[in-house]
Amino acid sequence: MAHTEENNIEKIIEVDKKNSSIIETVFEGMLWRSRFFVILAVISSLLASMVLFIIGSLDVLDVLAKTWGYYILHDHSYDLHAKAVGEIIGAIDLYLIAVVLLIFSFGIYELFVSQIDAAVQHSSSKILEIHSLDELKDKIAKVIIMVLVVKYFQMVLEMQFNGALEMLYLAVSILGLSLALYFLHKGGGH
Repeated sequence: MAHTEENNIEKIIEVDKKNSSIIETVFEGMLWRSRFFVILAVISSLLASMVLFIIGSLDVLDVLAKTWGYYILHDHSYDLHAKAVGEIIGAIDLYLIAVVLLIFSFGIYELFVSQIDAAVQHSSSKILEIHSLDELKDKIAKVIIMVLVVKYFQMVLEMQFNGALEMLYLAVSILGLSLALYFLHKGGGH
């Protein structure tokens, strides 16, 4: 059955080649090669991802240096207990955005240019394996939702509560976020 379909496709291509003009052939070739412009987005996304990984790591190293100063050098000018968690959560946020850019660059490369041969040889690269634009969108959307969750957590750490009603709003928002994550995870086929 598959062999018959291949023969039919080959016949259609032969008929199309016979009926095509030089201008059509050249235009279609240029149109097909224009997909390589995607490489600009791939390179830019990879560079942006690396920058965010570096910035996040430097932020974590800064917290480590401040922790060293707080406990070893007894420099209490930095409120370690109030700020360290927020800064580390901020670094995690940067890491997650870097992962989004990394998945995006791998995905659009595989969709528009070529399959990555080195990734095929490693079975551990399933998260970066993209077969369709919808699959790429789903993976990116899930990581973006996690970025928003982490950002929300960071904002909650910095909040000042002025009454019971604000604490109730916080509890309801956490419940809503938990339900959304539950349904996201359940809908992901896990």
